[in-house]
Amino acid sequence: MPLLRHAPIRLIALAVVLGVAACGQDETPKPATKPAASAPPAAPANAPKSAEALTPTPSAQPASPAPSAPDPDKALAAKVKAALEAAKTVSGQQIDVTAKDGAVTLWGTVGDPNEQAKAVEAAKAVPGVKAVENKLAIVKGS
Repeated sequence: MPLLRHAPIRLIALAVVLGVAACGQDETPKPATKPAASAPPAAPANAPKSAEALTPTPSAQPASPAPSAPDPDKALAAKVKAALEAAKTVSGQQIDVTAKDGAVTLWGTVGDPNEQAKAVEAAKAVPGVKAVENKLAIVKGS
């Protein structure tokens, strides 16, 4: 039994020894450094300049891609969604909108047929909308 009585003390002593041994050791990795690009040797000041020396060297960096144009379908859907949320007689939060080449589809739920008709009217009033497909479900209390 005497060995078990002193076991917690031995564990604490071991932890202290290991903690002290670990002090001063830096385990964080150091960032790798890139080797410096070697520059061509400089020509003497009185050396004749060749045509090659006057030609600019192409950039080593690839050309960045041109920024893509915004998706007109997503922009139109966002405009219709904003119009539905602004309409006082329509619960626009329950309606999702998709658009494809000016044709808008309304998805979701509305509380009654009157709200459904108002949502379609609000969507048709947005500039750029050519057609509205009504996929709204009428659910009482929505």
